[in-house]
Amino acid sequence: MSLITKAVRGTQDVLPSESYKWQYLERTLIEYSKKYGFKEMRTPVFEHTELFQRGVGETTDVVQKEMYTFTTKGDSSITLRPEGTAGAARAMLEHALYNQGLPIKVSYLTSCYRYEKPQAGRLREFHQFGMEVYGAEAPQADAELIVMTGGMFKRLGLKNVQLEINSIGCGNCRKHYHAALKEYFNGYREQLCETCQSRLDKNPMRILDCKSPVCSAIAENAPKILDFLCDECKTHFESVKSYLDIMGIEYTVNPKIVRGLDYYTKTVFEFITKELGAQGTICGGGRYDGLIEELGGKSMPSLGLAIGLERVLMLMDTQKVNIPDDKACELFIAYIGENAKKKAFALAEAVRNEDIYAEMSVSEKSLKAQMKYADKIGAKYTIVLGDDEITANKAKIKNMNTGEAEEISLDAEIIKNML
Repeated sequence: MSLITKAVRGTQDVLPSESYKWQYLERTLIEYSKKYGFKEMRTPVFEHTELFQRGVGETTDVVQKEMYTFTTKGDSSITLRPEGTAGAARAMLEHALYNQGLPIKVSYLTSCYRYEKPQAGRLREFHQFGMEVYGAEAPQADAELIVMTGGMFKRLGLKNVQLEINSIGCGNCRKHYHAALKEYFNGYREQLCETCQSRLDKNPMRILDCKSPVCSAIAENAPKILDFLCDECKTHFESVKSYLDIMGIEYTVNPKIVRGLDYYTKTVFEFITKELGAQGTICGGGRYDGLIEELGGKSMPSLGLAIGLERVLMLMDTQKVNIPDDKACELFIAYIGENAKKKAFALAEAVRNEDIYAEMSVSEKSLKAQMKYADKIGAKYTIVLGDDEITANKAKIKNMNTGEAEEISLDAEIIKNML
């Protein structure tokens, strides 16, 4: 009989042989962020479509081309989250977390959904670890977020990860920049893709982020935002760089970084690698001082980032980073006969209560088949129970690596000390 269906294109299953790597990565990121005061937030997988239209930006590729949007039975427009920041900001406002004192630092592990052409490192369902800081306007907040992220990658054992930074200014200096971009791109209007032609009047900066080879080539010689920064934005950016310099953080100023979402202002940054081909950005983030106000809240300077978990795991695999193996079975209890089966059942539970990973056969298998299974799952020790062992309340515990066996009492604490 053939399978009813397979996984939807652009999604992937995480099997038991790989899930421990995800757990290690997630655990490392969460624990590292706690040292900086970040606490976990969990938001729904779908939100009202308007949230992303207003927050992410109607002229972005994400909103125009990639969102999974549907109409509910109640005739509401709902969208699967294409990124985590807008939902986290909505939750912060809805629950008035700002009353707890600023700055607010939240982190999240989240699945995101974008309709894109699936390829290595770019799936339609993907996962991110995100961090958001609300109510922090000082440049040291930008630097701290960047330094922390670099520290995370070092903790994971990653190498050859480069930091690129830029400033895309505030609303005031971007008015002059937009005017310069319009003048430049108008000279190539007919060569631009249809999407970028519509962007030219609405938000010409989005053209810089276009994936079309033609548009990308035209954008190469476009005016640079750093030449249009107002004094405040210039001072902020220089201060961010000075904090990175103090910490000895290597970085490259890349004026082409604009990020793909409209809510960014001032500092933007990416951590990239050349070892993953086209999908070399493993982390992106920056400041978004206007987002909270755009979503209906009071003006609140904020910033954040997102780390692509699939890409980080790909890089760890490429670089052969050592990930601690998943915990193997410490004790397998085999049995012969009905009474021994009941004793094995009770003993397995008793040693688990002593924080030991223990298994017994939950199928009606012969002793030979039970021992074969114990070998397959890599059990470190085995005990075989029969009538004699039950009567004596003793059994031999065997080290499966050395073959050595020792008789011990069938007491959970004694077994724990033996292991």
